[in-house]
Amino acid sequence: MTRFLFVIFLFIFQIKPAASQQKLRLIFAGDVMGHAPQIKSAATGKGEYDYRPCFKFIKPLIEQADLAVANLELTLPGKPPYTGYPMFRSPDALGEALVDAGFDLLVTSNNHSNDARGTGVIKTIETLDKLGFEHTGTFKNAAERATTYPLILTKDGFRLAFLNYTYGTNGMPTDPPTIVNLIDTAQIKIDLAEARARKPDYIFVVMHWGLEYQLKENDEQQKLARLLVRNGADMVIGAHPHVVQPIKKETVIGLNGEKREALVVYSLGNFISNQKQPHTDGGILFQVDLAKKTPSSRAELFEYGFIPVYRYIHKNAAGKTTYFALPVARLEKNPKLFPEMSASAVAKMKVYAEGLRKRLVCLEYKN
Repeated sequence: MTRFLFVIFLFIFQIKPAASQQKLRLIFAGDVMGHAPQIKSAATGKGEYDYRPCFKFIKPLIEQADLAVANLELTLPGKPPYTGYPMFRSPDALGEALVDAGFDLLVTSNNHSNDARGTGVIKTIETLDKLGFEHTGTFKNAAERATTYPLILTKDGFRLAFLNYTYGTNGMPTDPPTIVNLIDTAQIKIDLAEARARKPDYIFVVMHWGLEYQLKENDEQQKLARLLVRNGADMVIGAHPHVVQPIKKETVIGLNGEKREALVVYSLGNFISNQKQPHTDGGILFQVDLAKKTPSSRAELFEYGFIPVYRYIHKNAAGKTTYFALPVARLEKNPKLFPEMSASAVAKMKVYAEGLRKRLVCLEYKN
Protein backbone atom coordinates (compact mmCIF):
# COMPACT_ATOMS: atom_id res chain seq x y z
CA MET A 1 0.00 0.00 0.00
CA THR A 2 1.42 3.37 -0.91
CA ARG A 3 1.90 6.09 1.64
CA PHE A 4 -0.90 8.03 -0.03
CA LEU A 5 -3.37 5.21 0.29
CA PHE A 6 -2.36 4.63 3.88
CA VAL A 7 -3.27 8.19 4.74
CA ILE A 8 -6.59 7.99 2.92
CA PHE A 9 -7.77 4.63 4.22
CA LEU A 10 -7.89 4.25 7.98
CA PHE A 11 -8.17 0.87 9.62
CA ILE A 12 -10.44 -0.42 12.36
CA PHE A 13 -9.86 -3.71 14.11
CA GLN A 14 -13.20 -5.44 14.61
CA ILE A 15 -13.21 -8.59 16.69
CA LYS A 16 -16.56 -10.04 15.60
CA PRO A 17 -19.82 -8.74 14.08
CA ALA A 18 -22.33 -7.90 16.75
CA ALA A 19 -24.96 -5.55 15.37
CA SER A 20 -27.46 -6.25 18.15
CA GLN A 21 -25.01 -6.07 21.02
CA GLN A 22 -24.99 -3.42 23.71
CA LYS A 23 -21.85 -1.32 23.32
CA LEU A 24 -19.71 1.03 25.36
CA ARG A 25 -16.97 3.31 24.02
CA LEU A 26 -13.91 4.26 26.07
CA ILE A 27 -11.08 6.61 25.14
CA PHE A 28 -7.71 6.61 26.90
CA ALA A 29 -5.47 9.68 26.65
CA GLY A 30 -1.78 9.82 27.53
CA ASP A 31 0.20 12.03 29.88
CA VAL A 32 -1.33 15.35 30.92
CA MET A 33 1.75 17.38 31.81
CA GLY A 34 2.11 20.81 33.40
CA HIS A 35 5.44 22.34 32.44
CA ALA A 36 6.23 25.92 33.43
CA PRO A 37 5.68 27.35 29.91
CA GLN A 38 2.23 25.74 29.88
CA ILE A 39 1.34 27.39 33.17
CA LYS A 40 2.55 30.75 31.86
CA SER A 41 0.61 30.35 28.63
CA ALA A 42 -2.62 29.59 30.52
CA ALA A 43 -2.38 32.73 32.67
CA THR A 44 -5.16 35.21 31.92
CA GLY A 45 -4.63 37.64 34.78
CA LYS A 46 -3.22 37.88 38.27
CA GLY A 47 -3.78 34.46 39.80
CA GLU A 48 -6.20 33.40 37.05
CA TYR A 49 -5.72 30.65 34.45
CA ASP A 50 -7.65 29.15 31.56
CA TYR A 51 -6.59 25.88 29.91
CA ARG A 52 -9.80 25.30 27.98
CA PRO A 53 -8.38 26.53 24.64
CA CYS A 54 -5.79 23.73 24.81
CA PHE A 55 -8.44 21.10 24.23
CA LYS A 56 -10.99 22.84 22.00
CA PHE A 57 -9.99 20.93 18.86
CA ILE A 58 -9.77 17.52 20.54
CA LYS A 59 -12.91 18.02 22.63
CA PRO A 60 -15.35 16.62 20.01
CA LEU A 61 -13.43 13.31 20.00
CA ILE A 62 -13.31 13.09 23.79
CA GLU A 63 -17.01 13.84 24.08
CA GLN A 64 -17.96 11.01 21.74
CA ALA A 65 -16.74 8.47 24.32
CA ASP A 66 -19.03 7.07 26.98
CA LEU A 67 -16.06 7.09 29.34
CA ALA A 68 -12.87 9.12 28.77
CA VAL A 69 -9.72 8.44 30.81
CA ALA A 70 -6.42 10.33 31.11
CA ASN A 71 -3.20 10.13 33.12
CA LEU A 72 -2.89 13.20 35.37
CA GLU A 73 0.88 13.51 35.66
CA LEU A 74 0.91 16.50 37.98
CA THR A 75 -0.57 17.70 41.25
CA LEU A 76 -3.28 20.27 41.93
CA PRO A 77 -2.15 21.82 45.24
CA GLY A 78 -4.84 24.52 45.16
CA LYS A 79 -2.52 27.49 45.69
CA PRO A 80 0.74 28.97 44.37
CA PRO A 81 3.54 28.53 43.76
CA TYR A 82 2.64 26.74 40.55
CA THR A 83 5.68 25.05 39.07
CA GLY A 84 6.69 22.81 36.19
CA TYR A 85 9.48 20.25 35.96
CA PRO A 86 10.73 18.69 38.16
CA MET A 87 7.92 19.40 40.66
CA PHE A 88 4.64 19.58 38.79
CA ARG A 89 2.14 21.79 40.63
CA SER A 90 -0.59 23.18 38.40
CA PRO A 91 -3.61 25.45 38.94
CA ASP A 92 -7.01 23.88 39.49
CA ALA A 93 -8.01 25.49 36.17
CA LEU A 94 -6.28 22.62 34.39
CA GLY A 95 -8.64 20.16 36.06
CA GLU A 96 -11.57 22.39 35.14
CA ALA A 97 -10.46 22.34 31.51
CA LEU A 98 -10.23 18.53 31.51
CA VAL A 99 -13.82 18.40 32.77
CA ASP A 100 -14.88 20.79 30.03
CA ALA A 101 -13.07 18.66 27.44
CA GLY A 102 -15.16 15.65 28.43
CA PHE A 103 -12.89 13.52 30.62
CA ASP A 104 -14.57 11.36 33.25
CA LEU A 105 -11.78 9.42 34.97
CA LEU A 106 -8.21 10.44 35.86
CA VAL A 107 -5.53 8.03 37.04
CA THR A 108 -3.17 9.67 39.53
CA SER A 109 -0.48 7.13 40.41
CA ASN A 110 2.72 8.21 38.66
CA ASN A 111 6.24 9.39 39.39
CA HIS A 112 4.97 12.93 40.05
CA SER A 113 2.20 12.00 42.50
CA ASN A 114 4.19 13.34 45.46
CA ASP A 115 5.42 16.55 43.85
CA ALA A 116 3.41 18.62 46.35
CA ARG A 117 4.03 16.10 49.14
CA GLY A 118 1.25 14.58 51.22
CA THR A 119 -0.83 17.74 51.38
CA GLY A 120 -0.68 17.86 47.59
CA VAL A 121 -1.90 14.26 47.27
CA ILE A 122 -4.85 15.08 49.51
CA LYS A 123 -5.62 18.39 47.83
CA THR A 124 -5.46 16.83 44.36
CA ILE A 125 -7.95 14.16 45.43
CA GLU A 126 -10.26 16.76 46.99
CA THR A 127 -10.11 18.91 43.87
CA LEU A 128 -10.91 15.98 41.59
CA ASP A 129 -13.84 15.08 43.84
CA LYS A 130 -15.09 18.67 43.74
CA LEU A 131 -14.85 18.72 39.95
CA GLY A 132 -16.82 15.48 39.67
CA PHE A 133 -14.06 13.20 38.40
CA GLU A 134 -13.79 9.53 39.05
CA HIS A 135 -10.17 8.85 39.99
CA THR A 136 -7.87 6.16 41.31
CA GLY A 137 -4.21 5.44 42.05
CA THR A 138 -3.63 7.72 45.05
CA PHE A 139 -5.53 7.87 48.33
CA LYS A 140 -5.84 10.06 51.40
CA ASN A 141 -5.36 7.10 53.71
CA ALA A 142 -5.63 3.31 54.02
CA ALA A 143 -9.33 3.48 54.89
CA GLU A 144 -10.11 5.32 51.65
CA ARG A 145 -8.12 2.80 49.62
CA ALA A 146 -9.87 -0.10 51.32
CA THR A 147 -13.31 1.26 50.43
CA THR A 148 -12.65 2.60 46.92
CA TYR A 149 -10.08 0.24 45.38
CA PRO A 150 -10.19 -1.39 42.94
CA LEU A 151 -12.32 1.33 41.41
CA ILE A 152 -15.58 -0.17 40.14
CA LEU A 153 -17.64 1.95 37.76
CA THR A 154 -21.02 1.15 36.24
CA LYS A 155 -21.76 2.89 32.95
CA ASP A 156 -24.68 2.17 30.63
CA GLY A 157 -25.06 -1.36 31.95
CA PHE A 158 -21.32 -2.15 31.91
CA ARG A 159 -19.53 -2.84 35.19
CA LEU A 160 -15.85 -1.98 34.85
CA ALA A 161 -12.84 -2.29 37.17
CA PHE A 162 -9.87 0.10 37.02
CA LEU A 163 -6.50 -0.36 38.72
CA ASN A 164 -3.47 1.96 38.56
CA TYR A 165 0.19 1.66 39.66
CA THR A 166 3.53 3.46 39.27
CA TYR A 167 7.14 2.28 39.31
CA GLY A 168 8.09 5.03 41.80
CA THR A 169 7.78 8.68 42.83
CA ASN A 170 11.17 10.15 41.84
CA GLY A 171 12.55 9.54 45.31
CA MET A 172 9.91 11.76 46.91
CA PRO A 173 8.61 9.90 49.97
CA THR A 174 4.91 9.23 50.38
CA ASP A 175 3.85 11.11 53.50
CA PRO A 176 1.60 9.10 55.85
CA PRO A 177 -1.27 8.57 55.84
CA THR A 178 -1.45 9.12 52.07
CA ILE A 179 -0.95 6.20 49.69
CA VAL A 180 0.46 6.07 46.17
CA ASN A 181 -0.02 2.71 44.49
CA LEU A 182 3.42 1.31 43.65
CA ILE A 183 4.23 -1.62 41.36
CA ASP A 184 4.41 -4.36 43.96
CA THR A 185 3.56 -7.65 42.28
CA ALA A 186 2.39 -9.30 45.50
CA GLN A 187 -0.04 -6.44 46.19
CA ILE A 188 -1.13 -6.30 42.55
CA LYS A 189 -2.09 -9.99 42.67
CA ILE A 190 -4.16 -9.31 45.79
CA ASP A 191 -5.84 -6.32 44.16
CA LEU A 192 -6.62 -8.24 40.97
CA ALA A 193 -8.07 -11.09 43.02
CA GLU A 194 -10.34 -8.55 44.69
CA ALA A 195 -11.29 -7.11 41.31
CA ARG A 196 -12.16 -10.57 39.97
CA ALA A 197 -14.22 -11.29 43.08
CA ARG A 198 -16.41 -8.28 42.37
CA LYS A 199 -17.26 -9.80 38.97
CA PRO A 200 -16.87 -6.81 36.66
CA ASP A 201 -17.52 -7.11 32.95
CA TYR A 202 -13.97 -5.96 32.16
CA ILE A 203 -10.78 -5.19 34.09
CA PHE A 204 -8.46 -2.35 32.99
CA VAL A 205 -5.02 -1.83 34.53
CA VAL A 206 -3.17 1.45 33.88
CA MET A 207 0.57 1.15 34.47
CA HIS A 208 3.14 3.92 34.87
CA TRP A 209 6.21 2.01 33.77
CA GLY A 210 9.04 1.61 31.27
CA LEU A 211 11.91 3.87 30.20
CA GLU A 212 11.44 7.42 29.03
CA TYR A 213 11.79 8.19 25.31
CA GLN A 214 12.19 4.53 24.27
CA LEU A 215 10.02 3.60 21.27
CA LYS A 216 9.79 -0.06 22.31
CA GLU A 217 8.74 -1.69 25.54
CA ASN A 218 11.42 -3.39 27.61
CA ASP A 219 11.57 -6.87 29.12
CA GLU A 220 10.30 -5.66 32.50
CA GLN A 221 7.18 -4.16 30.93
CA GLN A 222 6.51 -7.40 29.05
CA LYS A 223 6.99 -9.45 32.20
CA LEU A 224 4.63 -7.23 34.19
CA ALA A 225 2.05 -7.19 31.38
CA ARG A 226 1.93 -10.98 31.33
CA LEU A 227 1.60 -11.12 35.11
CA LEU A 228 -1.34 -8.72 34.92
CA VAL A 229 -3.06 -10.70 32.18
CA ARG A 230 -2.44 -13.98 33.99
CA ASN A 231 -4.12 -12.55 37.09
CA GLY A 232 -7.20 -11.24 35.34
CA ALA A 233 -6.45 -7.99 33.50
CA ASP A 234 -8.47 -7.78 30.28
CA MET A 235 -6.55 -4.77 28.98
CA VAL A 236 -3.37 -3.00 30.06
CA ILE A 237 -2.76 0.68 29.26
CA GLY A 238 0.72 2.13 29.72
CA ALA A 239 2.12 5.58 30.46
CA HIS A 240 5.41 7.28 31.43
CA PRO A 241 7.79 6.89 28.44
CA HIS A 242 6.30 10.11 26.92
CA VAL A 243 6.47 8.48 23.49
CA VAL A 244 4.09 6.01 21.87
CA GLN A 245 5.15 2.38 22.26
CA PRO A 246 3.75 -0.76 20.55
CA ILE A 247 0.24 -2.13 20.91
CA LYS A 248 0.34 -5.90 21.24
CA LYS A 249 -1.72 -8.89 22.26
CA GLU A 250 -0.12 -10.82 25.09
CA THR A 251 -1.10 -14.46 25.55
CA VAL A 252 -0.54 -16.34 28.80
CA ILE A 253 -1.84 -19.32 30.72
CA GLY A 254 -4.29 -17.99 33.30
CA LEU A 255 -4.74 -18.99 36.92
CA ASN A 256 -7.29 -21.63 35.92
CA GLY A 257 -4.91 -23.24 33.44
CA GLU A 258 -6.69 -21.85 30.38
CA LYS A 259 -5.21 -19.56 27.75
CA ARG A 260 -5.83 -15.84 28.30
CA GLU A 261 -5.20 -13.13 25.73
CA ALA A 262 -5.32 -9.40 26.37
CA LEU A 263 -4.42 -6.22 24.55
CA VAL A 264 -1.49 -4.21 25.94
CA VAL A 265 -0.93 -0.60 24.92
CA TYR A 266 2.61 -0.19 26.21
CA SER A 267 2.61 3.62 26.14
CA LEU A 268 0.13 6.23 24.94
CA GLY A 269 2.73 8.99 24.76
CA ASN A 270 1.99 12.60 25.69
CA PHE A 271 -1.44 14.15 25.47
CA ILE A 272 -0.33 17.70 26.30
CA SER A 273 3.14 18.84 27.37
CA ASN A 274 6.07 21.13 26.63
CA GLN A 275 8.52 18.30 25.97
CA LYS A 276 10.79 18.73 22.96
CA GLN A 277 12.69 15.43 22.83
CA PRO A 278 12.20 13.34 19.66
CA HIS A 279 8.72 11.77 19.38
CA THR A 280 7.40 13.53 22.52
CA ASP A 281 5.40 16.12 20.58
CA GLY A 282 2.28 14.00 20.65
CA GLY A 283 0.69 10.72 21.49
CA ILE A 284 -2.46 8.78 20.82
CA LEU A 285 -5.99 8.49 22.00
CA PHE A 286 -6.74 4.78 22.27
CA GLN A 287 -10.37 4.09 21.46
CA VAL A 288 -11.98 0.90 22.74
CA ASP A 289 -15.50 -0.36 22.03
CA LEU A 290 -16.76 -3.05 24.36
CA ALA A 291 -19.83 -5.16 23.63
CA LYS A 292 -22.21 -7.37 25.61
CA LYS A 293 -24.60 -9.90 24.13
CA THR A 294 -26.94 -9.75 27.13
CA PRO A 295 -27.09 -7.67 30.31
CA SER A 296 -25.76 -10.63 32.30
CA SER A 297 -22.94 -11.60 29.93
CA ARG A 298 -19.35 -10.46 30.30
CA ALA A 299 -18.07 -7.71 28.01
CA GLU A 300 -15.93 -8.51 24.99
CA LEU A 301 -13.58 -6.35 22.97
CA PHE A 302 -15.48 -5.32 19.84
CA GLU A 303 -13.42 -2.62 18.11
CA TYR A 304 -10.23 -0.77 18.95
CA GLY A 305 -7.73 1.58 17.39
CA PHE A 306 -5.68 4.71 17.89
CA ILE A 307 -6.25 8.36 17.02
CA PRO A 308 -3.06 10.41 16.51
CA VAL A 309 -2.77 13.53 18.67
CA TYR A 310 -0.23 16.28 18.02
CA ARG A 311 0.91 18.93 20.49
CA TYR A 312 1.13 22.29 18.76
CA ILE A 313 2.45 25.46 20.39
CA HIS A 314 0.81 28.43 18.69
CA LYS A 315 2.04 32.01 19.02
CA ASN A 316 -0.35 34.74 17.96
CA ALA A 317 0.52 38.16 16.58
CA ALA A 318 0.76 39.61 20.08
CA GLY A 319 3.25 36.94 21.11
CA LYS A 320 0.81 35.01 23.30
CA THR A 321 1.37 31.24 23.21
CA THR A 322 -1.26 28.53 23.49
CA TYR A 323 -0.69 24.79 23.75
CA PHE A 324 -3.08 22.69 21.66
CA ALA A 325 -3.80 18.96 21.58
CA LEU A 326 -4.74 18.47 17.92
CA PRO A 327 -6.58 15.57 16.22
CA VAL A 328 -4.24 14.91 13.30
CA ALA A 329 -6.63 13.10 10.93
CA ARG A 330 -9.30 15.78 11.23
CA LEU A 331 -6.80 18.50 10.39
CA GLU A 332 -5.55 16.47 7.43
CA LYS A 333 -9.09 16.19 6.11
CA ASN A 334 -9.99 19.79 6.86
CA PRO A 335 -7.00 22.18 7.02
CA LYS A 336 -9.45 25.06 7.47
CA LEU A 337 -10.27 23.68 10.91
CA PHE A 338 -7.23 25.61 12.19
CA PRO A 339 -6.32 28.17 9.51
CA GLU A 340 -3.90 30.01 11.83
CA MET A 341 -1.59 26.99 12.01
CA SER A 342 1.57 27.79 10.08
CA ALA A 343 2.68 25.75 7.08
CA SER A 344 5.87 24.74 8.90
CA ALA A 345 3.83 23.52 11.89
CA VAL A 346 1.56 21.52 9.58
CA ALA A 347 4.62 19.95 7.99
CA LYS A 348 6.03 19.01 11.41
CA MET A 349 2.70 17.50 12.40
CA LYS A 350 2.64 15.40 9.25
CA VAL A 351 6.18 14.13 9.87
CA TYR A 352 5.20 13.17 13.42
CA ALA A 353 2.04 11.40 12.22
CA GLU A 354 3.85 9.56 9.44
CA GLY A 355 6.39 8.12 11.86
CA LEU A 356 3.65 7.12 14.27
CA ARG A 357 1.61 5.39 11.58
CA LYS A 358 4.62 3.43 10.38
CA ARG A 359 5.17 2.09 13.91
CA LEU A 360 1.50 1.30 14.55
CA VAL A 361 0.54 0.15 11.06
CA CYS A 362 -3.11 -0.79 10.43
CA LEU A 363 -4.34 0.24 13.87
CA GLU A 364 -5.63 3.73 13.17
CA TYR A 365 -9.22 4.42 14.08
CA LYS A 366 -11.51 6.36 11.74
CA ASN A 367 -12.43 9.67 13.32
